[in-house]
Amino acid sequence: MIMIIGAILGALTGAMIAKRRKGNTADILQYAFVYCLVFTLASLFITIFIYRGAA
Repeated sequence: MIMIIGAILGALTGAMIAKRRKGNTADILQYAFVYCLVFTLASLFITIFIYRGAA
């Protein structure tokens, strides 16, 4: 669940940053994809730390 929220939040953040920088559609998609990957990876590590700490 945390990973899905991280992916959505990352995509939205990346798209907003690209729009603020006046990027075209390809720029917006690229920023959204890269931020989605970064946020998903970060949320994966957070999820692992939470599960390791709970066990």
